[in-house]
Amino acid sequence: TDRIVEEMFVFDNLVDIEDTAIQLILREIDIGSLTIALKGAPDELRDKFTKNMSKRAADMLLEDLEAQGPVRMSRVEAEQKAILQVARTLAESGAFTLTGGGDEYV
Repeated sequence: TDRIVEEMFVFDNLVDIEDTAIQLILREIDIGSLTIALKGAPDELRDKFTKNMSKRAADMLLEDLEAQGPVRMSRVEAEQKAILQVARTLAESGAFTLTGGGDEYV
């Protein structure tokens, strides 16, 4: 069942993990990758990342997002998968769990 839960955990679910986990993920990923991964992501997910960054880094990320032209969906998905892989690796090491508070699985 871990495999099923893992595959059901998608990029948008990162909005549900604790801020300390987001901070750990941010240390491991390239901000350029995050900029692409957040293209078209819900505002609350973008906010989740920016509130866990320094003001300067968050401002730069938001500026880059605004300035960025169209990006192929396949590239956005590839960056999201790469970031999820970092999250899974950190979770497997025991740094945090990949379930949000009160998530329901069907």
